[in-house]
Amino acid sequence: MEFELGRGKRARRAYGFDEVALVPGTVTINPAEIDVGFALDGLQLAIPILASAMDGVVDVEFATAMGREGGLAVLNLDGVQTRYEDPAEVLQAIADAPREEINVLLQKIYSAPVQDGLVGQRVEQIKQSGVACAVSTAPNHAERRGSIVQEAGADVLVVQGTVLTARHISRSYKQLSFKELTAALDIPVVVGNCVDYATALELMDTGIKGLLVGVGPGAACTSRAVLGIGVPQVTATSDCAAARDDHLRRSGERVVVITDGGMRIGGDVCKAFASGADAVMIGSIFAATEEAAGHGNHWGMATSDANLPRGTRIKTGIKGTLHEVLYGPSHVDDGSMNLVGAIKGAMGVCGARTISEFQETEMVIAPSIKTEGKVQQREQRVGMGV
Repeated sequence: MEFELGRGKRARRAYGFDEVALVPGTVTINPAEIDVGFALDGLQLAIPILASAMDGVVDVEFATAMGREGGLAVLNLDGVQTRYEDPAEVLQAIADAPREEINVLLQKIYSAPVQDGLVGQRVEQIKQSGVACAVSTAPNHAERRGSIVQEAGADVLVVQGTVLTARHISRSYKQLSFKELTAALDIPVVVGNCVDYATALELMDTGIKGLLVGVGPGAACTSRAVLGIGVPQVTATSDCAAARDDHLRRSGERVVVITDGGMRIGGDVCKAFASGADAVMIGSIFAATEEAAGHGNHWGMATSDANLPRGTRIKTGIKGTLHEVLYGPSHVDDGSMNLVGAIKGAMGVCGARTISEFQETEMVIAPSIKTEGKVQQREQRVGMGV
C-alpha cells in the first residue's frame, strides 16, 4: 500500500524491529531439538551469527574466540588492524579520547596507509588459530586484495560499502565488476550493503554467495541523519529475501541474506530471521564483550571520513564474555545476552525446527509491542524499559 506525500509523490510504509511482533505457532517445539546451523557456500557454521567488521569489535583474538563459539567474525581490512603493526595503543587512545575530540582523532588515526603486508598476515594469524576467517574490504580495493587474502587462506571475502549496486557510474575510476571478482576467486564473496529488491536481484546475478542488508541501522552509524537514506530493517530484509527466493527459482542458486545492523536485543535478532534472514551480522552487542577490541567502545567504518563522517563513537561498556552474550547465562534483563537461546526459544514457540521454517513465521504490525503493560519497567528503566 502506498501513501500520498504530496502531488505526484507517493511512498510505501516500511517497518523496523520495534513495529512488528511474531505470532506463536500452532505447534511448539523443544528448543533443545532445534537446528540453527548456517551454511555459506561450503562453509558450515554452528550458529547463524556473524560479528561485524568493526574495529571496536574484531581483531585476531576476537575472531578466534568467535570462531570457537561456532560463529564467524569479519576483520576490517581498511581499519587499524592493517594500518598499524601493533594497534593496541591506537585502540586504547580511541577508548580514552574525550567525546569532543574523538572524530578528529579518528580521522588522524585512519589517515595512516594500509600496509599490504599486514593484510595477509592478519588472515594467517586467524587461520593459525584453527577457525574460519572472513575479511572485509572497500570495493575499490577488492580486486587487488581478493587474491592476497585467498592465498593467505581466507574463507570468505566481504566487499562492503555504505550502499553497493551491481551498476556504478564514474568517469574518474573503473567500476568493480562483481561478476569478474566472483569468477576470479575460489572463496565465496559476500557484498553489501543493500536494502531493496531490484538491487539485490542484480547483485545476486553476479555470482555472489551472500548479501548484507542494511543502510544506516547500526548503533554507531549516522548515515540516516547525514545522508537521509535507509530503509527500516524488517522491510529491507523482507524485500531482499524475496529477491533471494526469486533468484533461487530462476537460477537454482541460493544466495544467503544476512541482516546487518540495528539489532540491540535477542527479540530484534529473532524478528530479522522471521523477516527472511538466513543469518545476522551484529556489531554493538559484541562491542560490549570482554573479548572485543574496543575496550567497551564502538564506532562505524565511515566515522573517520574527513569530508563527511557518517558515524560516531559510542560507549557500550562491557557487559560480559562473548560466550555469555551468545549462550548465557544472562545476568542482565534487557535481552542483550544469550542470543542463541533467544533464537531457539522463539523458534520453539513459533513451531520452527530450522531457520528456513522460521522465515515463514506469521508477523503482525504491533507498534505497542514494547510498551503494552510495561509502565513500571519504563518508569524504573529495567527490562523492556531500558
